[in-house]
Amino acid sequence: MTRDELNETGGQILDACIAVHKELGPGLLESVYVFALKKELELRGIQSESEVRIKLYYKG
Repeated sequence: MTRDELNETGGQILDACIAVHKELGPGLLESVYVFALKKELELRGIQSESEVRIKLYYKG
């Protein structure tokens, strides 16, 4: 993916985050926002996954 493509995708994701916040407002549980953002991204044709496991090294 090129830098321009990454910037475009990042802009679309940021727009989706703002749309969710405008629609739902502050103060809800994180899980509500995760669900809504996943749906918003889906509506925009952006594939996403949530709660993906990653390797984490902490203090060695």
